[in-house]
Amino acid sequence: MVITAIADGITRGVERAASLASAPFSDPVIRLGVTGLSRAGKTVFITSLVANLMDRGRMPQFRAAAQGAIRTAYLQPQPDDTIPRFDYEDHIARLTAPEPSWPEGTRHISELRLSLRVQPTGLLAGLTGPRTVHLDIVDYPGEWLLDLALLDKDYATWSADTLGRIEARGAADRVAQLAAADGTADLDEVEAKALAQTYTAYLAEARAEGWSDCTPGRFLLPGDLAGSPVLTFAPLTKPANPGRRSLWREFERRYESYKRNVVRPFFRSHFARIDRQVVLVDVLGAIHGGPRAVEDMRQALADILGAFQPGRNSFLNRVFGGRRVERILFAATKADHLHHSQHGELTAIAEALLRDARDRADFAGAKTKAMSIASLRTTTETEMQHEGRTLGVVRGRLLATGREAAFHPGDLPGDPSHLLSPARQGAERWLDADYGAMIFAPARLTLQPGEGPPHIRLDRAADFLIGDRL
Repeated sequence: MVITAIADGITRGVERAASLASAPFSDPVIRLGVTGLSRAGKTVFITSLVANLMDRGRMPQFRAAAQGAIRTAYLQPQPDDTIPRFDYEDHIARLTAPEPSWPEGTRHISELRLSLRVQPTGLLAGLTGPRTVHLDIVDYPGEWLLDLALLDKDYATWSADTLGRIEARGAADRVAQLAAADGTADLDEVEAKALAQTYTAYLAEARAEGWSDCTPGRFLLPGDLAGSPVLTFAPLTKPANPGRRSLWREFERRYESYKRNVVRPFFRSHFARIDRQVVLVDVLGAIHGGPRAVEDMRQALADILGAFQPGRNSFLNRVFGGRRVERILFAATKADHLHHSQHGELTAIAEALLRDARDRADFAGAKTKAMSIASLRTTTETEMQHEGRTLGVVRGRLLATGREAAFHPGDLPGDPSHLLSPARQGAERWLDADYGAMIFAPARLTLQPGEGPPHIRLDRAADFLIGDRL
């Protein structure tokens, strides 16, 4: 195993060296990873970003567009022939239809290449002609992202952590079913399959209830691996002396096989090649779920972001150490569900949730930023009187009924610790406030020539992520 890892590392180093040797003679490429937990809005973010880079009328804070440096933007075939193409055309058609609908969420890895024809400005404007910069956007399920945290856990640690998490979430019946299994008994495939199905059913329930950590991610999105031994295991209570042919030992072997054959190849082939990163977080959804949901999200994000390799890219680092993430944007999504007067509070809460990971990234030399965004604006703002005070509310079309409704989710605290402290202490509910959530349908759009879909701060996000390279 060690020799294989060394050989694999040497091979990747040679590939990187060959790529760098030809880099001065090829167009520059920015690899942007779009990650986040389920329901954070990855698909809509990519679709709206691409649409607004192609038609830049709504991008005043994206300096390369505002200054006229971008002459044109167009889609091209992606460089990785073995990865499905991100279905941009279908997604944008859904969002801009007369009766718009949300596109389906991410279920597999996909990629899209957007090429930007850029005219240098400043001192270089008269010396060089336009150049092409390729933006390769990589999209993959948030459930897969969570698996990166498994790389540092053995089966016993993962089992203990998972059973404790299930019980803390109030699913004691699921814990009882898994704990009843005798880990010392000889492996029985019928029982193994039943245990895996029980655990998978729990994961589906947990995701529906808004919990963040639902690992292993391929249990919910198995694809071609459905029914394979690598997805036929579950957490167990560790017995004192499990035998070589016992259920425990076989589940332990399959867990390690899952990390070796599923998680590591994904990390090596895709995640570790990214140099710009967006981390999308549905902070409002977690707040609506209560203190335990907020703490669950904080812990999940801490585990995920520990897998990043932040820092400045350099020649030696690219040859010997792989690419490192130079810029990371932490984006609290669905800002259009709040009146703009509360966007500052939402950003502050997102920063506090990600404080530890952001500090590590800053220390390693990466540039980081947190902001509140809406990839596609679905609401309008207004004010209304309630109990003698004026409330800033948003108005939109409800997904469930199609009816217009005004919504005020509750006043977010100016101090994020008012939410994070009870979350860390395991409080069951917010003591001094109630927070609501609604699911809005996409707004019907009437776009003028040269305009992309309406958004909130998507231009600032683009400027931070790729503006320095244009």
